[in-house]
Amino acid sequence: MTGPSPRIAAIVAALPLTPQARVLEIGCGPGAAARAVARRLETGHILATDRSAKAIDAARALSVAELASGRMSLRQVPAESFVLAPGEAPFDIVFAIRVGALDGRHPAAGRQVMQRVAAALAPGGRLFVDGGSPLRELPLPTL
Repeated sequence: MTGPSPRIAAIVAALPLTPQARVLEIGCGPGAAARAVARRLETGHILATDRSAKAIDAARALSVAELASGRMSLRQVPAESFVLAPGEAPFDIVFAIRVGALDGRHPAAGRQVMQRVAAALAPGGRLFVDGGSPLRELPLPTL
């Protein structure tokens, strides 16, 4: 299997991952970044989400080993509707690559997504988006 693109690899390398981190990716597409994160986790977990059923199907097909390892799972959900499932632990890190609601292209949706992200993060949790060198951290709203 080939690895992620150099851009995705740089973004994943820039995330402050720990082996036990709980990570949420918003807008995972076919899952390249999520797979790269899963490979860096030991007891941690990444939940990769996307609003598109086609994207989730592609991620599922390409991520068989990571899903089987228990370090990665997938959920089809729009970012502005995301909530923790009953009993689901909050996340340490949330990241998004080329997601319009978080890169300024869709400000109204962005405010909604920021509230959802803030509610899903553990204390001290952090949100990263592309557009920095290679990432930038977004300040979270207070709930």
